[in-house]
Amino acid sequence: MVSVLHSDLITQGPVVDSFEQDFAQYIGSEYAVAVANGTAALHLSAMALDIGAGQTVITTPLTFAASANCVLYTGGHIQFVDIDPETLCMDLNQVEDVLKKSEGDAYTGVIPVDFAGYPVDLESLKAIADKFGLWILEDACHAPGGYFKDSGGTIQRCGNGRFADLAIFSFHPVKHITTGEGGMITTNDRDKYERLKRLRTHGITKDPELLLEDHGGWYYELQELGYNYRLTDFQSVLGISQLKRAEAGLQKRKDIAARYSTAFKNMPEIIIPKLSGQVSHAFHLYVIQVKERKRLYDFLRKQNIFTQVHYVPVHLQPFYRSLGWKKGDFPHVEDYYERCLSLPMFPTLTEEEQDYVITKIKEFFG
Repeated sequence: MVSVLHSDLITQGPVVDSFEQDFAQYIGSEYAVAVANGTAALHLSAMALDIGAGQTVITTPLTFAASANCVLYTGGHIQFVDIDPETLCMDLNQVEDVLKKSEGDAYTGVIPVDFAGYPVDLESLKAIADKFGLWILEDACHAPGGYFKDSGGTIQRCGNGRFADLAIFSFHPVKHITTGEGGMITTNDRDKYERLKRLRTHGITKDPELLLEDHGGWYYELQELGYNYRLTDFQSVLGISQLKRAEAGLQKRKDIAARYSTAFKNMPEIIIPKLSGQVSHAFHLYVIQVKERKRLYDFLRKQNIFTQVHYVPVHLQPFYRSLGWKKGDFPHVEDYYERCLSLPMFPTLTEEEQDYVITKIKEFFG
């Protein structure tokens, strides 16, 4: 970090390239493009997929609002589908039902979310998407290091580009890997990769092979309207450092999740996250579901245990209600929202601290 801060370039320099290469190798994708944050990654991906007026994209209401907002940024429309109450990811059967009812004509793409770190079965989703001519943009912000096993038993890491056209990640401080603020787009599509690099820098290129004219070494061209969504070199060197301990942090999250699950598995008052032998959950969040969520939240807060709710369903936010969505549209996600509570989950959580959380939750339920 100190070396980078003393170097000639602290932004738009070589360390950004190194971080992109290291991240692509970690995820298993061909290419990676570093950007300012996860929302910028979604926005640029929407642009690279040419989402525009008259196009409708399917996503889940159980996510941070940016997963849906990015479609509106570029003039498109959103169609929500309910979640699978077991995995908490979008229900792929409902995705197919929506497409069959319209024969796919109204829809151009789908944005699945690896919610809490549980990987979406992208192989199955890809089969549906191909049938109706849809692209896939995977929101993998919760799931770096997570994976599912495909029909052949091969491990498919979240964001590797095998089934999705693009995938996005966030490096916000609460995520697995942080650069303070930051994000990444991964893809196996060379053309989209090159376009994304232009879009994050105002739509400008200096690449001699892409220039329409060449006036000299200073010359550049703004070839389409882009944004200043760049990541700095000093953020990137922090990301490189974080990647070196990413697997250790992921394992610690899994260990914490296992201790919670063991503690609560015989308590009928608590629904714990469902696991499958076909997935490796990345455990960005450990979410329990309880009937007395508000009382438990307040009780734990008085004990200096700070839990959180992820998320208020997007379709119930005032802005999306103004677009016509209403309570009752998606009963599974609405039922989940009434009961969900995210417990402390981060690699530096000690066993003593976690035992305190477990003890107080058991105390609450008597």
